[in-house]
Amino acid sequence: MSDSQVVHLLPQQFLHVLDSTSNVTRVVEGPKTFTVADHEKIVLGPEQSLVIPPRHYVVIANPAERDQHNAVVLDKYGQTVIRFGDEEIRFEQDPFPLYPGEKVVGRVTPLQVVAPNQALRLKAIRDFDDELAGVARVAGDEWLFEGPATYKPRVEVQVVEIIRATIITVNQALKLRARQHCTDRNGNRRKAGEEWLHRAKGAYLPSVDEVVVEKLDALVLTDRVALHLRAKFTFVDSQGLQRKAGEEWLVTSADETSHIVDVNEELVKKVPLTIVNSRQYCVVADPFDPTTKKTRLGQKELRRGPTTFFLYPGESSEVHASVHVLGTEEALLLRATEAGEGHEPGDRWMVYGPLEFVPSVNMEIVERRCAIPLDTTEGIYVRDIKSGRVYTVQGKSYMLKPNEELWEKDLPDVVEEILARNRSNLGGTRDKTRVVTYRAAHNTAVQIYDYRAKTSRVVVGPELVLLGPEEQFTVLSLSGGKPKRPHQIRDIALRLGPDFSTDIIVVETSDHARLSLKLSYNWKFELNKDDKARVFQVPDFVGDCCKAIASRVRGIVAQTTFDTFHRSSSTIIRDAVFGKDKNRFVFDSNGLQIFNVDVQAVEPVDQKTRDSLQKSVQLAIEISTKSLEAAARHESDRLEQESRGKLERQKILDQASSEEQRSKLLQLQAATAAVESTGT
Repeated sequence: MSDSQVVHLLPQQFLHVLDSTSNVTRVVEGPKTFTVADHEKIVLGPEQSLVIPPRHYVVIANPAERDQHNAVVLDKYGQTVIRFGDEEIRFEQDPFPLYPGEKVVGRVTPLQVVAPNQALRLKAIRDFDDELAGVARVAGDEWLFEGPATYKPRVEVQVVEIIRATIITVNQALKLRARQHCTDRNGNRRKAGEEWLHRAKGAYLPSVDEVVVEKLDALVLTDRVALHLRAKFTFVDSQGLQRKAGEEWLVTSADETSHIVDVNEELVKKVPLTIVNSRQYCVVADPFDPTTKKTRLGQKELRRGPTTFFLYPGESSEVHASVHVLGTEEALLLRATEAGEGHEPGDRWMVYGPLEFVPSVNMEIVERRCAIPLDTTEGIYVRDIKSGRVYTVQGKSYMLKPNEELWEKDLPDVVEEILARNRSNLGGTRDKTRVVTYRAAHNTAVQIYDYRAKTSRVVVGPELVLLGPEEQFTVLSLSGGKPKRPHQIRDIALRLGPDFSTDIIVVETSDHARLSLKLSYNWKFELNKDDKARVFQVPDFVGDCCKAIASRVRGIVAQTTFDTFHRSSSTIIRDAVFGKDKNRFVFDSNGLQIFNVDVQAVEPVDQKTRDSLQKSVQLAIEISTKSLEAAARHESDRLEQESRGKLERQKILDQASSEEQRSKLLQLQAATAAVESTGT
């Protein structure tokens, strides 16, 4: 900067000049032509003066101090006195310069306009006197500046938030909470944390000490919906009734068309209308008494349709069912739960159709019963619950009595499997209350044992077997397989034959050749009508029979050489089983008869013996085959010689016939030539 600098200041311009000798900064305002002296220095500017339009403001930090005439205060050196750390808000005025030390915070801002149904929540950040409200504010105070109005800010006040009014329409309410002890807009004293409802329609602007929790919509009540409410605290409800804490009640459309849940209430649930038509009934437990306004605990009430009602708090619908319509062959088994109607608790009785029946509250329906139709081949097991006796009923339609019930008969698992195989063609599972039936096939016998009478009976097929309550089938456990192994076949029907069994036994000849014999025995039972149980005397007649025959065969074969046995095995085995002059083998214990033995295979057990026997058989087969081949070849040669002789003979005959015909031809030719030469 030159020593003779000249600055031309326009109107509404200023600059800051520092006097180097006194170290004082002053403000020079235009319009003016300013010549900078040698001991002066321009530290700011030229700058435009601040212009604040109407309805605007600006915040000045570190403002210059002014006296009562609004003049800037200077110290004894002529320096502007600054309020450091403070702020000042300036509104619409003539353009002005910034004095040394002053700063503009932000920019020139329009004044905030508060619309109708709005307010500014203000908070004092320092103590001051509020001339508009005529109160002294202390730091921390909060209040509202409500519209419509223009808010002029102050440095002592902070705008916390903008609060907008809430519009409350029909069937709506505003839930409010007090921030601290205060008086609400309706003049009611409220404690800190207290909640209440504002139900008046229109716009509602909460005060500074009120908080809007939520806006509630009314619950519309119809003839099909009611509200189940519970009191949180003791209070007086909207109908003017005092409710105690924990009390529950029902609000229906008869009380009011719509209901807003109060802050002291809670909605437990919406209760639907219970509809009972003319064909139904309902049992209500702990019914509500409209006279005493209390529930009759422990009691029940029968309500038969047609009717409609709401279940009051504490009530419960135990039964909601249709009227029981009984046909001619139907009945209901009832049991008394309380004394009344001529019955004591626990009594059982039956109501028979045809009729319509609705049980009272002092009885219960045990079960619905129908008459059970039974053919002559069908039955059921019935148990008398008083005496415990079990018996069968068959061949008629039967309705159980009050002291009777169906009894289930259990059978061993093996019997269940056998019966399941027997009814596999029919399908389904066995009804344990039905009399057990078994179709004994032709020429079979079934033994049944009665554990109560300690007697047994035998049924010979074809016959239908019906089991009594205490009877069980005798299960046969027979040997099976080849060779025979015990407990391979389980059945309840004993086949009487004729039938056959095949077994494989190992024998040893007198010359110690071990052979495996595959034998088939034809057998049958000789049934005595006066002693049918005899056939069941031997539990495993197959195993017993095979063992007895095998023992006899082994004894005879042990006395015979291999060569002899190999040539006459069938005769030896039959003689061993039947004897020399007999044709059957009878077991006296059960009447089993063996009337034929078939030797199906004889094989050596020892591998060397088997190989030698196989070689001898093959050699015999080869010799026989070669002999047959030689005989066939000789016969073929003989036939060939005969055919060849016949062929040569035929050739000679053919040649003689040919020469004879040739001679005749020559004679005819000669005769023809003679005729040609003579002309006659």
